[in-house]
Amino acid sequence: MRTTVLIIGGGVTGAGLARDLALRGVDCVLVDKQDVNAGASGGNHGLLHSGARYVGSDPLAAQECREEGETLRRIAPHCIEDTGGLFVAVSGDDESYVADFPDLCAQSGIPATCLDVKTARAMEPALSDRLIAAYAVADASVDPFKLSLDNIGQAMGHGARFLPWTQVVGFRLDAGRIRAAVLRDATDGREFEVQTKLVINAAGAWAGRVAALAGPAVDLVFSKGTLLVTQSRITDRVVNRLRPATDADILVPGGTVSILGTTSVRIPDPDDCRPTIAEVDQIIDEGAAMVPELNATRYIRAYSGVRPLFGKTSAGSGDRAVSRGFALLDHARDGVDNFVTITGGKLTTYRLMAEKTADLACAKLGVDAPCLTAATVMPPYEGGRWTEPGLAPRRWLKSTDPTDTILCECEMVSKSVVDDIVRTMPPQTPGNTLLSIGLRSRIGKGPCQGGFCSIRVTGHLYDTAVIQGDQGLCEMRRFLDERWRGLHPILFDFSLMQAEFQEAVHCGLFGLELAPAGGDGKGDA
Repeated sequence: MRTTVLIIGGGVTGAGLARDLALRGVDCVLVDKQDVNAGASGGNHGLLHSGARYVGSDPLAAQECREEGETLRRIAPHCIEDTGGLFVAVSGDDESYVADFPDLCAQSGIPATCLDVKTARAMEPALSDRLIAAYAVADASVDPFKLSLDNIGQAMGHGARFLPWTQVVGFRLDAGRIRAAVLRDATDGREFEVQTKLVINAAGAWAGRVAALAGPAVDLVFSKGTLLVTQSRITDRVVNRLRPATDADILVPGGTVSILGTTSVRIPDPDDCRPTIAEVDQIIDEGAAMVPELNATRYIRAYSGVRPLFGKTSAGSGDRAVSRGFALLDHARDGVDNFVTITGGKLTTYRLMAEKTADLACAKLGVDAPCLTAATVMPPYEGGRWTEPGLAPRRWLKSTDPTDTILCECEMVSKSVVDDIVRTMPPQTPGNTLLSIGLRSRIGKGPCQGGFCSIRVTGHLYDTAVIQGDQGLCEMRRFLDERWRGLHPILFDFSLMQAEFQEAVHCGLFGLELAPAGGDGKGDA
């Protein structure tokens, strides 16, 4: 295989890069050792920042968020729910920060409208009766999976190629240049080479490991953020705590649920990232100060993402003191002329990160082509449409096909939706079909967290000959293990009863407990 640019990392930055380069006419291949948004791009709030969160700590990041948020509303409105947002302070919060907030916003060009406390509570009745201040800002929620898939879809429409479940395991270097990358297919372990003129490392928290394969060192701080998903939508707008950034101070509505978070905990290994019971308790206690209902609501999942932070912390300052800006590294300074790393940043600023990286890539390649991503509308991609909450139920309700039965009752996903997703998935997904379907749909996202739909979808995949042999049990085990990571920390009350029942089904009927710890997921099935 040959390409002009090899992009490593299928998160939103890598996806945005593929789109940017493809629109400039540059041939590129995007690879990821897993699938779309396997890292931080799939483990965040889904918040499109107005920038107001950073006005006190990082004015440059605040301005970038404001400008890029406006751009994304123009080019990808179908990925965004323009909810608006509130910053609210409660009794006991730092009143000097509250007083400074409007001026800090004005300095970064961020509109912030002061609201009467009664008006704010009328807008969002779930807010605490201990409110002392409120401001309206232009926050919104964004579907990060749809956003990445739509970027990839437009890139592929202009000739780019996407290879999920494909890991870079080495490079062939000659005279200070990468001549080829050695890739391994996760499905069958086969290794092959891709000859390339330029390599861009957009591997997020794993960027240091990828860079080390070619020699350069990239020092990152791994900051774990844990979040909770409520069973129902608590507020119509994004609600932020009006204080310097800390734990559990953002509640983001998305579809029929709300997402509460987040923490910031230093971890040594990005592969060892999972939520804990202590973090869940802390998030609920802190969040309930601004929205008391969070103390009594049912949570259906906890999850964690790793922020790849590039920079140093001062003694006692913690990871929140590290800039949320991005770093673009030209490894020519490290003796590898055709190797670039892009890391850090935020979901909201991904397009800007991609633009700056693509500018550098084109300069190295001698390509004279301007960036078109800010002015080019990004059409919805068929392969990402089913991540939208409520779309699958509307499809089923309009169906006249009596055989188009429901496979996921929580999210009302039918057989025809699964068939549509399978048709649009890349060919590299065999062995990971159920996980890839879950990323591209609402399957496994409801209260049962895949407990029942995993069985039904697997059965349908057998019926349609998409999978065969013992592949179904192996895929169910991997899918349910991934969902279990998010269920374990919230097992109390009804969730615990549900988990006990599901254990009886999965283990008693299918023997899915047979997978050895740290094994390959095949067990003795």
